[in-house]
Amino acid sequence: MGCSCFGTSVADRKRRSGHFGHDLDGNLLENIKTFSYNELRSATDDFHSSNKIGRGGFGTVYKGTLKSGKQVAVKTLSARSKQGVREFLNEIITISNVRHPNLVELIGCCVEGADRVLVYEYAENNSLDHALLGSKSKNIILNWEKRSAICLGTARGLMFLHEELMPHIVHRDIKASNILLDRDFNPKIGDFGLAKLFPDNITHISTRIAGTTGYLAPEYALGGQLTKKADVYSFGVLVLEIVSGRSSAKENWGGTEKFLLEWVSWFFHHHTRSLILRVFVPFIRV
Repeated sequence: MGCSCFGTSVADRKRRSGHFGHDLDGNLLENIKTFSYNELRSATDDFHSSNKIGRGGFGTVYKGTLKSGKQVAVKTLSARSKQGVREFLNEIITISNVRHPNLVELIGCCVEGADRVLVYEYAENNSLDHALLGSKSKNIILNWEKRSAICLGTARGLMFLHEELMPHIVHRDIKASNILLDRDFNPKIGDFGLAKLFPDNITHISTRIAGTTGYLAPEYALGGQLTKKADVYSFGVLVLEIVSGRSSAKENWGGTEKFLLEWVSWFFHHHTRSLILRVFVPFIRV
């Protein structure tokens, strides 16, 4: 019995998920490559700070080089965090056997004692938020062609999750820091720790609210009813970030703290008439 989320029934996965906390070394790891902790410690130079490339809510990500010479991203999860362990399990359940050009590939994992480590493909240009909002000294230039390609690639990845996989997957945390960029700036959706499997015969899932402030769809944030539209809303906010080069978090806009979406709504509310006059009136023949 493997851990592929597409080779077994939804009911079977739900039944097994209740036992994963007690059976980490059993069937869950059958169909995924496992690494020893010493292998990953060696690959990251003992998790040296110079190899640190990111940090999430429940762990730190390091660049590593395996004995084969393959570069990987190694995500260590906090042994003290129950939520971190749940996300570790969820990630394996959800995407262990999923392959798509616009999804980060989960290569393997490590389970030794209290240590929980995930190993992903390495993205040479780090995350999208790094490229958009990071230090300008990195010399990453995102021209409009690259920005457009990032939007389209992310949309393809979402469409694959929402429409082509069975059961469908709702990511629940689409944001700039979870979009990784490879050597050619191709976007790859990562971090499936909050993802939900979404059978085709239901319209929504009632669940605890999870995600990132500024990206949450109002109907999900207020009522906890999850649909695919939650990801689509988050993607819309992401596109605004890509176009504007500004963070979705609260920032100072002309002396007032606003979320990016609040500012866009305010801007269009106050400038719609002038935009119509400038864009459309020149083409109207009297």
